[in-house]
Amino acid sequence: MTTTDTHFPPGFLWGGATAANQCEGAYDEGGKGLSIQDVMPRGIMGPPTDEPTPDNLKLQGIDFYHRYAEDIALLAEMGFRTFRFSIAWARIFPNGDEAEPNEEGLAFYDRVLDECEKHGMEPLVTISHYETPLALARRYDGWVSREMIGHFATYARTLFERYGSRVTYWLTFNEINAVLHAPLLSGAILTPKDELSPADLYQAIHHELVASALATKIAHEVAPDAQVGCMLIAVPAYPLTPSPADALAVMRAQHQTLAFGDVHCRGEYPGYLLRHLRELGVELDITDDDRETLKHTVDFVSFSYYSSICETADPGALEGQSNMMGGVPNPTLVASEWGWQIDPVGLRIVMNQFWDRWRKPLFIVENGLGAVDELVEVDGVRTVVDDYRIAYLNEHLVQVEEALRDGVDVLGYTTWGCIDLVSAGTAQMSKRYGFVYVDRHDDGSGTLERYRKKSFDWYAEVIRTNGGSLER
Repeated sequence: MTTTDTHFPPGFLWGGATAANQCEGAYDEGGKGLSIQDVMPRGIMGPPTDEPTPDNLKLQGIDFYHRYAEDIALLAEMGFRTFRFSIAWARIFPNGDEAEPNEEGLAFYDRVLDECEKHGMEPLVTISHYETPLALARRYDGWVSREMIGHFATYARTLFERYGSRVTYWLTFNEINAVLHAPLLSGAILTPKDELSPADLYQAIHHELVASALATKIAHEVAPDAQVGCMLIAVPAYPLTPSPADALAVMRAQHQTLAFGDVHCRGEYPGYLLRHLRELGVELDITDDDRETLKHTVDFVSFSYYSSICETADPGALEGQSNMMGGVPNPTLVASEWGWQIDPVGLRIVMNQFWDRWRKPLFIVENGLGAVDELVEVDGVRTVVDDYRIAYLNEHLVQVEEALRDGVDVLGYTTWGCIDLVSAGTAQMSKRYGFVYVDRHDDGSGTLERYRKKSFDWYAEVIRTNGGSLER
């Protein structure tokens, strides 16, 4: 039934999320340099190209670079209280290592912030969202090199000095734990994954963790009111059977996510990760300055949530991984068109786990359903009747409310791809998440016109009632 009762707190930050590389386009305008995304036409599904190719949909995206005012106005029409977007590092430092930033790039994000302020939206800014400058990837093999820390610190300081009085909420690295599974996407590491040594992978992870902590330190110095969060892929894991061996497999799988949060929130490496490194024969280059820097912990924990997994010690059950994060399919759940199993209760579970473990406010900064949408005409208006998306989001938000009742401190909720954009994983347009349909297709055709989906009005009502309109 629908009720006007709500346990969402006053001031809860309702909104949506995007990423520069998936929506901006204009990859060669405004003084921007190339990023790793500009040579990833297949997303994480294929190797990079030498140069940008016409089949890379991200080169044009949805043209947010030129249509940002129109798009932010659409989000404001839904009543967004916050808008998560990322800054393209290569717009600010085209090669990643210049002595001075690109003023044209900085001015573009000033204009984006102007629109957010015009509509009363709190900006939530991701500093690095899978779009490291390509020149740094080629010069250093990405985050494998310690040199990346200094370049990132310069970039982050530039953002805090320019926008620190206008932005309260910052995220350092998008889905930082994804580097374990997608080293190029997340770590700008050009060495193919199957050739990458554990020593280089974990050294790259260490450099990112130090850089994240250093950015947190700089933010607190430059902009004392800034709130800095880490950002994780949250993937709760269940044992496939009651076997203790399967429960142990779950613990090991969860450690892969929790380790990143433990370092960000506790300021040091957890014992289980140190044991894992010893068993791999990896001895990290960790300096005394690194250890001091890591003590600068985050103010909140943000995360994406799309799916849960099962884990098992049975090697015969390891075929058919359920998504990028591994695991095996859960026989009790149904899956989306892209094989991501739908588990609203898993969101409540992981929220309780994170809150109990770290006691830091949580921010759900990605959640949503990727689906093939059909543009139709209803009463003379072009739209998408996306009842499946409404049901998915409703069920997940009910579980957010249950977590609030459990006592979990939650800052807000931003749906992923609130306006249709290019998929990071598959580089497709047909995998749509938004409340706004963008007329662009996998073959690059389309007018780029925007159309409100049925979910547009539904989410507007959820925000207007602060969750009171949800079906429970």
